[in-house]
Amino acid sequence: MADLSAFLDKAFENSSFEELADAPVDALAGISKSDAEALKQALGIKTIRQLAEHKVILIAQAIAGLATAKK
Repeated sequence: MADLSAFLDKAFENSSFEELADAPVDALAGISKSDAEALKQALGIKTIRQLAEHKVILIAQAIAGLATAKK
């Protein structure tokens, strides 16, 4: 597996991709428990998979990609 340790909380460094997808968003480095709670309250996001697949995130990525492509 690729070394993702710089992007993960230490407790999740040895997790498989399948486990990571269903891990809480605070398994990602830089997202605190309070950040995770805010995402849950605002958007209903609890897992990394839900974050990655959320329509607002996908729309933001599409807009940013189109803006970059237009340059």
